[in-house]
Amino acid sequence: MRPFKEIKANYYFTKEDESRLNELRPLMEKRVDKVVGALYQWIIQTESVKKVFKNESLINHVMRLVKSWFIALFAGRYDNYFYDSLIRIGQKHERVGVDPHFMTRAMNIIRNACVDIIYEEIEKDREKYIISINKILDINLDIITSSYLEEEIKGYSPAYKIRFQLVRYVEIFSQFVSLVLIFALSILTFAVIYLCGKDIYQILSGKLEQTIITALGSVLILWVMLELLNTEIAHLRGGKFRISVFIGVALVTVIRETMIATLKHETIEFIISLIAAILIIGIVYWLVKKTEEEKR
Repeated sequence: MRPFKEIKANYYFTKEDESRLNELRPLMEKRVDKVVGALYQWIIQTESVKKVFKNESLINHVMRLVKSWFIALFAGRYDNYFYDSLIRIGQKHERVGVDPHFMTRAMNIIRNACVDIIYEEIEKDREKYIISINKILDINLDIITSSYLEEEIKGYSPAYKIRFQLVRYVEIFSQFVSLVLIFALSILTFAVIYLCGKDIYQILSGKLEQTIITALGSVLILWVMLELLNTEIAHLRGGKFRISVFIGVALVTVIRETMIATLKHETIEFIISLIAAILIIGIVYWLVKKTEEEKR
């Protein structure tokens, strides 16, 4: 399977789309029965589809699952957990023998029902809402179908099955390492908080001139540590990994060292070397930040 970030990028699924879908959540929760009802009518009226379902109880169970899935489309959270849930749907469909054609047709029915709801309930910016709905439904169908096909191929190709398991274990290990990194960053953040507290205590003790600069530097480092934590958490949820935050840590560290060196009246050559380092790291930070902004 392709990475979720790549799939969203291919469909030009933006933050604006996420916001619009989240705005629709109260409306879609209120009208979800219309969507589920349209799907239910198609199932009971199509003989080839009815053969997949053994009885009315199974149909009702599937409709409850569809209802939960549909509401989740407008939850505003489109991260790796959302991605994994779609993969499991495709795998489940393959195991129970649901034809991919039925998934495509079902998605078409849901799409039409959503468009009807938009035209009935919304007057302004209808087209934008419809475009966002089409994107998220296409993404869902893409992932579910791809997962279905991968699951089917595994049954015929032992080599593919081994490769799939290897990739799966590597992904699990990667997630574990990310969690360890978050834990380590949390410990370092607490250490910086202690450092800030120590500096503030010294200021309150009367050592204002000696400590205010180092306290300011500690606060800057604490701010960057929080940025590091937020970046890693966002990456774990499927967001983009921002190198600029790590360069920012180096930049703030050198700035703090320059403040302390100035306060301690270090040699002019040493201070100039620190200022030059700030200039170089600052340029690198600006270039990386600019590149990241262009890729959004």
